[in-house]
Amino acid sequence: MAYDQHTHASHSIIARCAIITLSDTRTESTDTSGQLIQTLLTNAGHQVISYNIIPDDPTQLEPLLLSHLNNPAIDTILTNGGTGISKRDQTIPTIEKHLTQLLPGFGELFRLLSWQQIKSGAMLSRAIGGIANDKVLFSMPGSPKAVDLAMTNLILPELKHLLFELRK
Repeated sequence: MAYDQHTHASHSIIARCAIITLSDTRTESTDTSGQLIQTLLTNAGHQVISYNIIPDDPTQLEPLLLSHLNNPAIDTILTNGGTGISKRDQTIPTIEKHLTQLLPGFGELFRLLSWQQIKSGAMLSRAIGGIANDKVLFSMPGSPKAVDLAMTNLILPELKHLLFELRK
């Protein structure tokens, strides 16, 4: 099947998403990145099943991630925050151990596109994407600009196609 046929076949797919914001300071009213993810998803016709804000702490991320990975009502998990290089940024190692299939192009393209906006600071991001328990999982930086870049240019254009391939 050619790519355009995949695109056509996946047109009616609706992603059922969980959003996790990792931040020690954000609240629901100040989480502009999490709100942006929700808006972009719903504007694209997808559903937000779960939305959580938790501290940048692997002991809180791990059980929430496992809960989402084992929830049949969720097929896509999107995290924002905790992708940098500080000692507190433990999102990527926590997520990586659950990925059974990496999508290295996501991180590579995210950093390339980030380079165009923030130059060398792009190399500090460890944004990652992949498949875990037959679910799509993307982890992106927590800034609204980074979220917009990742969602608009990379995730939303391919999300239906990714889910189509996983549901075969």
